[in-house]
Amino acid sequence: MDDASGSFSGPDVVEVSDFVALLKPRVMSLVVFTAITGLLVAPGTIHPFVGFVAILCIAIGAGASGALNMWFDADIDAVMRRTRERPIPAGRMDGGVALGFGATLAVASVTIMGLATNYVAAALLAFTILFYLLVYTIWLKRRTPENIVIGGAAGALPPVVGWAAVTGGVSIEPLVLFAIIFLWTPPHFWALALFYESDYEKAGIPMLPVVVGEKKTRLRILAYSFALVPVGLLPWVMGFAGPLYALAAATCGGVFLYRAVRLYRTTLEADARRLFSFSIIYLFVLFAALAVEQLIGRLI
Repeated sequence: MDDASGSFSGPDVVEVSDFVALLKPRVMSLVVFTAITGLLVAPGTIHPFVGFVAILCIAIGAGASGALNMWFDADIDAVMRRTRERPIPAGRMDGGVALGFGATLAVASVTIMGLATNYVAAALLAFTILFYLLVYTIWLKRRTPENIVIGGAAGALPPVVGWAAVTGGVSIEPLVLFAIIFLWTPPHFWALALFYESDYEKAGIPMLPVVVGEKKTRLRILAYSFALVPVGLLPWVMGFAGPLYALAAATCGGVFLYRAVRLYRTTLEADARRLFSFSIIYLFVLFAALAVEQLIGRLI
């Protein structure tokens, strides 16, 4: 229920499921998966328990980012069909509770990461959380159609954090993984924006279809897709991925381009949905292939 000031006030008792929802578990699962891959690809060794703690910290940091994002965006979440049942706009949680929850998780995740691994990993995790909140959520999201392009850097950093947890530094390999996710993010979210365009327009969010129209959005999706596919092959070209990864990247890259070309040539919402769905499979398969190769290499 809204109070006189227009803010959202929640019930006296908040369900555990609402705290879980604040963490954006589907987004968190992708963050955790790419971070694990970064940790596995990194040279050197890390104690299994320390590695578990590092991944847990990255997961908690991602959850903190989600909670802080929902706290700040409660007003626009209430307008959009896709988000209006989130805990704060649905009236199940007070915004202050979400803010305190997110801030606590953020501080805890960075602190524990620093104590368990190293300060480089902790600093990168802190940067990721702050970038998502301050740069993407507060600054860019409501001001520019390039919000998801620049803001996508936050979602691309987890494999770099995973690498740093093992090595204490950053090198070219995790930056390539960063580039894959960074280039993947715009076509993934713009495909989503195509079939939620009216929602974004109603909420006053300048997502690309709202600002430049669907035709130019489909062209931008196609352009980013053509940039993504060769970058997706770089781990194999550079020698830190093997034939399984090469096969996965080439095959999935071909399907990704097919979906992007088809979307560009049609105006069907179904094609936008298909590209959005396949983009998740694409990223999962690439990072899964890389992780499996690393595990096999360590076993033999």
